[in-house]
Amino acid sequence: MKMHSIFLTITALAIGLLSSQSLHAGTIAEALTHSDRLAADLKRDERSQPQAVLDHFGITAGQTVLDLFGGGGYYSEIASYVVGDDGKVFLHNNQAYLGFAGEALDARLQDNRLPGVIRYDKEVDAIDLEENSIDLVLMVMTYHDLYYKTDDWDINPDNFFAMLHRVLKPGGVLGIVDHEGSANSGSSAAQDLHRIDPLFARQDFEEHGFRFAGEIDALKNSNDKLDVSVFDPSVQGKTSRFVYKYIEPES
Repeated sequence: MKMHSIFLTITALAIGLLSSQSLHAGTIAEALTHSDRLAADLKRDERSQPQAVLDHFGITAGQTVLDLFGGGGYYSEIASYVVGDDGKVFLHNNQAYLGFAGEALDARLQDNRLPGVIRYDKEVDAIDLEENSIDLVLMVMTYHDLYYKTDDWDINPDNFFAMLHRVLKPGGVLGIVDHEGSANSGSSAAQDLHRIDPLFARQDFEEHGFRFAGEIDALKNSNDKLDVSVFDPSVQGKTSRFVYKYIEPES
C-alpha cells in the first residue's frame, strides 16, 4: 500500500513536470496553438498574423524580449511560449498605456499564468534594464506615438532611440509594426490619424543608427485609403501596416 502511494506521488510529480514544460512550446506555430491561449487572442491572430511577424523578427528559444508599450500583452504571451524557461519577456507599459490596457493586462497575468512574463510598468525615461540585455524589442502599433504630442504625452525621439541602443545587445533585433500613413506625410499623420509614413519610419530608424534588415507585406491592405484615423470603424482592426526589422549594429 505504501509503495502504491509512493508510485502515485511520483506519477503526479512527473505529470506536473510535463505540464510545466509544455507551457513553453519553443516554436511560433506551437505557441499559437497553446491550450492556454485566450479566446480573444485566437480571434486576433487572423488580423495580426503573428506567425509571419515573429518569424520575420527571428524570435527563438532562450531570448530576452522587451515588448515596449505592450498594452494588454497579446504579443508578450506568444513570445513567452517561444522563448521558454530559459528566456523571459518584459511586458512594458507606461501610465498612459495602462489606462487602455489595465483590465486586459490584469486578466492575462493573474494567478501567475505566464511565469515567463515580467510586468514592467515604467515611464520611458525611467526604463532601467541592463545595458546589452535585450535580444528582441517589439514595438507593435506604437512607434507613431513618438510623434504624437499632447499636454500629457511628449516623448523625445532622440532619447528614446538612445535607450533602445543601450538595452539592445549587439546584433539584437528591433521589430516594428505600425499603421501605414500616406506617402510623403512624414510624421504628421501621427497626431490625428495615429499613422506614420513608412518611408519616414525607415529613414528615421536608419538615421538613428539602426540597420534595416528587411520587411514583409503580411499586413498590407490595399483597401485602406490611409486617410482616416485607425479608430474609424471602416478600418479599425484592418489597417494597412508595415513590418520592418532592424538590427543593432555590432560595432
